[in-house]
Amino acid sequence: MVMALNHLNLLRPLLCQSLVRQLRTPLVASSRVAAPPLYPSTTCYPTACTRLYATKKAKAKAKSQPAKVNINATLVEDIISLEEVEEEMSAVLNALKDDFTRNLSIRTSPGALDHIVVTTQDGKFPLNQLGQVSMKSPQLIIVNMSSFPEATAAAACALRENSMNLNPEVDGTIIKVPVPKVTREHRENLTKLAKQMSNKAKDSLRRVRANAVTQLKKAKEGHSEDTIRLVEKQIQQMSDNVTVDIDKHLAAKTKELLG
Repeated sequence: MVMALNHLNLLRPLLCQSLVRQLRTPLVASSRVAAPPLYPSTTCYPTACTRLYATKKAKAKAKSQPAKVNINATLVEDIISLEEVEEEMSAVLNALKDDFTRNLSIRTSPGALDHIVVTTQDGKFPLNQLGQVSMKSPQLIIVNMSSFPEATAAAACALRENSMNLNPEVDGTIIKVPVPKVTREHRENLTKLAKQMSNKAKDSLRRVRANAVTQLKKAKEGHSEDTIRLVEKQIQQMSDNVTVDIDKHLAAKTKELLG
């Protein structure tokens, strides 16, 4: 009896291990998936499958963005010159950049007056071609008009009407231009002016696009509707690209002005 108990005690750990394995086996077996009939000898294990669903926001964004169009200009040159349309749109952007440089400067240096144009009886001339511009002090710019004394009054008028908030003083053929302190209010006023300029540029851009579309519709006869529609999309795409550039230049100029 004692020997039997001793054997039982020795076998108990082995029996426990066997029982544990039997209990775990169904869990493993249950994780297996029966093989498809075409592959009877194969045991398959399920894998985690993740399906990526586009969010509503992503779907709306994708829907709002039209497909890119890239038409060879030479193929539709008998309908409209896309190169000329692109040049006109680029001219609008270049004019805006020039306006930004000429009229939205807060630099206190002689070069800050280079863009000022003086209207005389003989035509329009840059200020630095009529007078000698120099910096007498950080607070004062001197314009010597002795080479063209007859243009002194016109030069003073051009300085006064410029958006740089200048108040020139005329002393014979010498124009004294006090450099105004750049206040926060002045900076904010310049940013508003920049916004107005960019809006005018967008209006000009819309006119260029509208004229191109009108020209396109006049050439409708003799061409398929699909071709006309693609060219119109191309024109709209060109306009959208320039609009993005206008916004970029406005953002950069606003950052520059606000400091």
